[in-house]
Amino acid sequence: MGKELIELKVDGMDCNNCAMSVSRYLERRGLEDVFVNFQTKEVRFRPGPDTLDLEKIKTGIHKLGFVVVEEEAAAPTWTLERKLIVSAIFTLPLLLGHLLLMTGLELSWLASPAVQFALALPVFLIGVTHFGRSALNGLLQAGVPNMDVLIFVGSSAAFVYSTIGWYLQDPTYYFFETAATIISLVLLGNWMEKRAVAQTTTAIGALTELQVPMANRLLPSGEVLPVAKTKLKLGMLLQINEGDLIPTDAVVKEGEGLLDESMLTGESMPVLREKGQEIIGGSTLISGTLQAEVIAVGKNTVLEQMVELVKTAQQDKPPIQQLADRISAIFVPVVLSISILTFLVSYFVLEISSGQALLRAIAVLVVSCPCAMGLATPTAVMVGVGRLARLGVLIKGGRTVEQLANIQHLVFDKTGTLTTGKFRIESAKYPSGEMKLANALVWEMERHSSHPIAQSLRQALDGVPRSENVPQLEIKEQRGIGMVAGGADGYTYRLGSRRLLDETYNCEGDIFLLQDQEVMAVFRLGDDVKPGAVEAMDSLQKQGLQTHILSGDQKGKTKRIAESLGVDHYYAEQLPAQKLNKIQELSRTGPTAMVGDGINDAPALTQADLGISLSNASQVAIQSAKVVLLNGRIDVLPEAFGIANKTVQTIRQNLFWAFAYNIVAIPVAAMGLLNPMLGALFMAVSDVVVIGNSIRLKYKKV
Repeated sequence: MGKELIELKVDGMDCNNCAMSVSRYLERRGLEDVFVNFQTKEVRFRPGPDTLDLEKIKTGIHKLGFVVVEEEAAAPTWTLERKLIVSAIFTLPLLLGHLLLMTGLELSWLASPAVQFALALPVFLIGVTHFGRSALNGLLQAGVPNMDVLIFVGSSAAFVYSTIGWYLQDPTYYFFETAATIISLVLLGNWMEKRAVAQTTTAIGALTELQVPMANRLLPSGEVLPVAKTKLKLGMLLQINEGDLIPTDAVVKEGEGLLDESMLTGESMPVLREKGQEIIGGSTLISGTLQAEVIAVGKNTVLEQMVELVKTAQQDKPPIQQLADRISAIFVPVVLSISILTFLVSYFVLEISSGQALLRAIAVLVVSCPCAMGLATPTAVMVGVGRLARLGVLIKGGRTVEQLANIQHLVFDKTGTLTTGKFRIESAKYPSGEMKLANALVWEMERHSSHPIAQSLRQALDGVPRSENVPQLEIKEQRGIGMVAGGADGYTYRLGSRRLLDETYNCEGDIFLLQDQEVMAVFRLGDDVKPGAVEAMDSLQKQGLQTHILSGDQKGKTKRIAESLGVDHYYAEQLPAQKLNKIQELSRTGPTAMVGDGINDAPALTQADLGISLSNASQVAIQSAKVVLLNGRIDVLPEAFGIANKTVQTIRQNLFWAFAYNIVAIPVAAMGLLNPMLGALFMAVSDVVVIGNSIRLKYKKV
């Protein structure tokens, strides 16, 4: 099979315990990089050094009680829905007879054990195939006792005990309706759970719908040829017409147009894209016509990485889930032990009849619900991360969601983060008198820097007179200081901030060009605060966050920005090493997040407890970031923090319900205060309560 990543779609996984069974089975077979997601039904792995062939792996998964979905295969005949319908048809007469008997009425034909056996048998056989195979193979193949063990043991005990009663002709032994009802109600719960889980993955569906199967390739002859998206290669030229979905990430070569990127970046307003600018696959060309060159295909596109990030969100579990996982691992054996103990104490100590003692033991089995604990975190994380993705905030997993919710200090870089980063030259002075040469030197030296100031300076100098006789330069960047160039004319040129100057030099400016120690040019720059920044700061502070600006810019400029935004604290003229020290200092007082443009802020973003990168989607390596704002705007941060808080709140609510339910329900069942049929109903509903609470997260106001 090689070392390639193998992806399978596996049906029948209802909860985290099911996924754990598959995962442990694959790991025990020597497979590597195993990933199982019960919500999206995906199973992935890489072959190990000594492993089974693919068909044997599929057979092993099938033996666990799950179905590997083959693309060319027809849909399975016995779907969960059909099993439920058949079970319900045979169970309803039994349940009706039981309810009538409780009211004092008796249907003679239903009192016959032969009739009850005949009605219960088809349901029991469905239960054996659906729950029994999964329970047995989960134990034998993966060594994981799942919830199906409890359902299988409980329903089988009721059916076998009733069959023995029929043989003994003792009506006090008849619990056929209990066996059938348990199976039918749990199947109903599985069906409800399946439908509810599907609603937690709507963000994936919405993003997947943005993928287009075909693209229009523009040939050198001018002919337009339809080509499958899977056949696209780097460097191909595409024709994109008005109304088209962009098939893949590309750079515009000819034309211009308005694009709707709202589904990808959360930006509601259309954006203009023209020659030289990158466009994201999945966005829609509202108006105009473009010719664009493919720059990413397959898994490397922004859209694919977004889908992948949302899919794998629940794999990275937050610390809050760890206790639940430890309990889930021992839950089934503990419940089996409690059930056996309940029967023994009831029959031998309390001297209750064997039938009633068995009902108590069965009630303990079917009312307990480990799935609720397993579903508590992944369902909430999937919904929360999906909602963040629609906002244009990409976040890696449950652990990062909890980190985001716990942040106390929010530190912002100034240039390109709080401000537009699009500098304009407000004034320029040339003490050397060599304006054209100075402009040309600055333009050439800034080609070698990725800093926003460098890009803005070059754009500002594009339309001004520049000398064509520039000496050959050997250029280097000194991080936090500026650019240094050794010229073929024997001079050393330095370009950067006031730090380059002697303290006695008295001249207002932001950027200085020196020829050896002589000042050739002085530029004073202007930069504007980003739209929505003031409102964002106000909202963040109302959420209890301490806001800080950490900038390498002059104190006066940093102070003006801080005051205009109402920021709590600011630190100016900070070198990269000083920024790291300040981040460390803040982190000691509380969890700290650094918000930067991801270019010159990389060390500080890494040093912080949580790095938040403001970067254009087409420029960022999404897989290497914890939090990425695709639209490059900070005005979405208040909502992002709100969603993170609500997600963690939902996880806590889910876990509280799961623990409280089991802590209360199991003793109640053991004391004989709960009929097994009601226990099965409560168990089925408990899962749906957890998932339903997670789905509410889609619509909660933040």
